[in-house]
Amino acid sequence: MPIPRQQSSRAEVLTKALIRAAERLGLSRQELAATLGLSPATLSRMYSGRYVLDENSKCWELAALLVRLYRGLDAIVAGDERTLQAWIRNPNIDLHGVPAELIEHISGLNTVVAYVDANRARI
Repeated sequence: MPIPRQQSSRAEVLTKALIRAAERLGLSRQELAATLGLSPATLSRMYSGRYVLDENSKCWELAALLVRLYRGLDAIVAGDERTLQAWIRNPNIDLHGVPAELIEHISGLNTVVAYVDANRARI
């Protein structure tokens, strides 16, 4: 069954935003695959433009959360990519772990997003 163009467009937008967010955060494809629960082959197709996220899947929700995390952090660090990548790679006392490792689990991703949202609200 063909996908209506409007849905396809939304899927393309989120897929591209996800790839850009992962790159800016400095996440490897392996880390991104673990976060989304996708196989390396599917992720490879996504990066080559042959796969877009399904709006009715868990991956869609996780991708939206990861993009939200990136946007919140980007706002906090004023677009400084080095600071963004340092934050995601270094232990965080408040989170009791390294954000890049925490986001590989749904509960960790939710916790990190909530933490960033709360700190972004202070700005």
